[in-house]
Amino acid sequence: MEYRYLIDIALILFSTKLLGLVTRKFNLPQVVGALLAGLIFGPACLNILHSSELLETFSELGVIVLMFTAGLTTDIKELKSAGKSGFLVALSGVIVPLIMGTAVGFLFNKSQGENTTIHIYQNIFIGVILTATSVSITVEALKELGKFSTKVGNTILAAAIIDDVLGLICLTVVTSLGGNTDVSIPLMLLKIVLFCAFVIVFGFAANKFMGWYAKRLKNKHLQRFPILAFIFCLVFAYCSEEFFGVADITGAFAVGVALSTTQEAPYIENRFRPLEYLLLTPIFFAGIGLKVQITNFNGTILVITIAVCLTAIISKFIGCGIGAKLCGLSAGDSMRVGIGMFCRGEVALIVANKGASMGLMHESFMAPVVIMVVLCAIITPVLLKLSYRGESSYAGMETSKLAERLDVSEQLDAINRQLLDTERRMRGDKEDSERE
Repeated sequence: MEYRYLIDIALILFSTKLLGLVTRKFNLPQVVGALLAGLIFGPACLNILHSSELLETFSELGVIVLMFTAGLTTDIKELKSAGKSGFLVALSGVIVPLIMGTAVGFLFNKSQGENTTIHIYQNIFIGVILTATSVSITVEALKELGKFSTKVGNTILAAAIIDDVLGLICLTVVTSLGGNTDVSIPLMLLKIVLFCAFVIVFGFAANKFMGWYAKRLKNKHLQRFPILAFIFCLVFAYCSEEFFGVADITGAFAVGVALSTTQEAPYIENRFRPLEYLLLTPIFFAGIGLKVQITNFNGTILVITIAVCLTAIISKFIGCGIGAKLCGLSAGDSMRVGIGMFCRGEVALIVANKGASMGLMHESFMAPVVIMVVLCAIITPVLLKLSYRGESSYAGMETSKLAERLDVSEQLDAINRQLLDTERRMRGDKEDSERE
């Protein structure tokens, strides 16, 4: 038996953590560091690490867990109350990148004699990748600027939730139709409808079962809930692929959403974090970097990279900006919504990796997609800060939030004054006792 995989995993964990800390110093997400680790130590640069069947298995399990916890932390109430503004921004922010990304696919992905239907779906899949949005960086930047509790912040947050759902629907349709050319489109659409019914029925049943089991245990043996949740996650992921032809990550996300309303959801999510942080997530993101072949990075790939990056930025900026403007936001705020929404992250990488494994994305697009994710992660917070240059930290904040913020600030000032007075009295008492 070969034990090389132990060293490979150790090197992946060490390099992803080290480079994650480096990128964090520059206010970038640690996922960028994990991607760089795969690029640097993989075939693209040092050629020390290589993708293997075991690492790919861990990577697949990692993305399933990642999407499950994403669904587990989805706020259904917030999704329902997102309203017109979030829906319009998300819808236009999906349609425009989908169209522009598909156009880029047709422009650069020339048919090499393969099945015409597969070639069409490969081009559409480029658009699907560009529909994804990751607002974790945007949220952090808005918090630092004191702009999170504004119309811009609330619109971006609501749109991001709906954007994820619409993006997963696009992924489900394209992977279902493009992943198997022997199945007719009506039959595959029927399978998708049946999958939705399966998710609703068995997701509801899983939710009720967790509630019943919690009452039965009476807050004892809490460690059983993460195990049960993981079982549901794996079963849903398997059924999605095996019986409905839907991506396994969609099934994992769906059961996560189904369990998100249970009282045990925060505890389950908290218990999954060590599994993600220690092993699965680093291997998944580093594994994406390991698949990038810079040796084939010629002039054509450079042009594709530039085209993908520009399309990713411009399409989200235009699509989400127009949606925000239609909702009544000012030109400045619409511009900020567009900037905040063009940041990409783990979802785009997950979609790209899934498409590559199914033959729905040409290998020449993998490196451009990774570079696009890194570039968007870097420039989003920078452009947001520039867009708010010269404004007060409280400008645009909702009245209730502003009053709350000021009230808390006044309370903190009063507490600080009391502490200072107490310290002075204690110092005075000490001096008096020393004199005596």
